[in-house]
Amino acid sequence: MTDNPTAPAPAGGEARSPERPPALRGPREGGRRDDRGRGPRRGGPGGPGGRRFFRRRRVCKFCVEKMDHIDYKDVKVIGQFVGDRGKILPRRISGVCAPHQRQLKVAIKRARNIALLPFAVGRGA
Repeated sequence: MTDNPTAPAPAGGEARSPERPPALRGPREGGRRDDRGRGPRRGGPGGPGGRRFFRRRRVCKFCVEKMDHIDYKDVKVIGQFVGDRGKILPRRISGVCAPHQRQLKVAIKRARNIALLPFAVGRGA
């Protein structure tokens, strides 16, 4: 026998490092855990999947008609930008530019205050 002052090896026969909590453990051997089961990315020019659908960029309805002011009394126009639950549609859905979206917001709020537009739609209706 040897006179070695070190601690005895664990029962498994291998020297193990002290156990660390999962948050402190580094990446496993072979890469990150997120990479499992994922192959090469699909799509792109010339890749599998063919040509992607190209959506035309929406242009602001008010800019096309060269409207510099949005009238709050024109309920037919501003009503198109209010959803079925009474909420103002965001720019990414309505396709309105930022300056006209701000004018539209003010016009919708004014129309609501004088009861030209409803604040909210009833639940049972």
